[in-house]
Amino acid sequence: MKQLDPHQQTPASVYRAFLLQLVYNYVFGSTVAVLGVGGIIIFSTLKLPQGEGFVLGVILFASLLIMLACELFVFYRHAKPIQVAFLSDQPTAEQLRKAYIQTHRFPVLSLKRTFGPHLLGISVPAIAMSYIFIQMEWLSFPYYYIGLASVGALLVASMHAMIEFFLTARAIRPVVTYMRNKHVALYGQDLTLGGQVFASIRTKFLLSAFLIGTLPLLLHSLAAQIRLEGLDGGGTSAYWQWAGIILVIGVFFSLFGASLLSRNIEDPIHKLQAAMIAVQNGHYDTRAEDIHSDEFSKLVAGFNHMIEGLQERDERNKQLHQSYFFTLAAALDARDTYTAGHSERVAEYSVAIGEQAGWPQTEIELLRKSALLHDIGKIGIRDSVLLKDGKLTDEEFNQIKAHPGLGENILKQIEPADAMADLLPGVRSHHERYDGRGYPDGLAGEHIPLLGRVIAIADAFDAMTSDRPYRKGMTREHALAILKEGKGTQWDPALIELFINSLRQNE
Repeated sequence: MKQLDPHQQTPASVYRAFLLQLVYNYVFGSTVAVLGVGGIIIFSTLKLPQGEGFVLGVILFASLLIMLACELFVFYRHAKPIQVAFLSDQPTAEQLRKAYIQTHRFPVLSLKRTFGPHLLGISVPAIAMSYIFIQMEWLSFPYYYIGLASVGALLVASMHAMIEFFLTARAIRPVVTYMRNKHVALYGQDLTLGGQVFASIRTKFLLSAFLIGTLPLLLHSLAAQIRLEGLDGGGTSAYWQWAGIILVIGVFFSLFGASLLSRNIEDPIHKLQAAMIAVQNGHYDTRAEDIHSDEFSKLVAGFNHMIEGLQERDERNKQLHQSYFFTLAAALDARDTYTAGHSERVAEYSVAIGEQAGWPQTEIELLRKSALLHDIGKIGIRDSVLLKDGKLTDEEFNQIKAHPGLGENILKQIEPADAMADLLPGVRSHHERYDGRGYPDGLAGEHIPLLGRVIAIADAFDAMTSDRPYRKGMTREHALAILKEGKGTQWDPALIELFINSLRQNE
């Protein structure tokens, strides 16, 4: 069918093209399976008088009308969610989502229609009318022919269902593409199934290969049963002894071959899927095994090449990210030569506490970043206050006390908004006291964020042991004595013990 120019597509034109394609597929599938295979088998196998051939034709025509009525009713219900979305001037997000999912279900729904209203709609009336006409002696073939015809109808329906499934799977592609683009244009988000599977590859391959292998054998057997009626009983029995063996071998080989084929396709897909999940979880050192010699080799090579690029970009981003934090800390330390390196040392002491506590690496990295930026708010403090040598006035000290909140506000300006969200508690709360007499919020005990309690100890220790213009830094022993005295009042007692242990281990 002629494809529409994407720039000239309208909802009505896309939906109309979709319906026309489905009608074309249905007519094609019915012609090949029902009228082609089924009709040829019926009229070439049965030897009917001219009048009975006409009666049989009437039965088939009447059954076809009933089948079409049933199938159109079910098809309308299946297509309703799609029709609602396409024929609305402004479809809602929910309408588009339902239509998107229903469209993806259409190949499976085509199977249900084929084995439901299609098969039953034609076979039930045909069986009933054939039985009545045999009793009325309008048809002269035996009753068991009806049973053979029922089996034949099932086989032909299976053939039709396979054709219809794959043609419908192809027909839905322009529709789902249009709905995705429409949803993005209206609501700024793409539509996706999120990994939902309506028809697995294994099922498709197993059933398709099995049908392809066994249908000709079974149809041949049904036709042969009728044509061999003229033979004597011994000839028919001998034939079926031979034919039964061939049928069993054919069915077994079809099942075995279908299983091998599906597994040959499934295995590389499952391995690629497992590799993709690993990459989604951040394991960029993952590689798919390049052990295939067919088209999957190209797919695996492309996947691995893509992951190598992602890994290289991830490493670069990590380096840029780390340098970003160190640059901010260095910019702050550069304002006061006497506190140069303070942020890095506080980060080292903080990490030592986290490692002593057995924190996972992700939390230790978060602690390191928070500690590096814990004083970033001092950028907003005037030099005359920040660099003053003498004692600060109450007003000046209040300005210094504002730096945790200033630091939090500075980091909140960085985009995306969640990039610094985990650092904010540590930056804001590193001057809180365990007894609740700290600032800026007067939090106490374990109400103080854990990162803030750790950084408070590291910050105090480095401040006490560092030289200032107006005093020389304390000895480590003196500073540790002060920390011990402040356990439970100024600092978290358990974290103080962890810090002391970490210093002893590094002596």
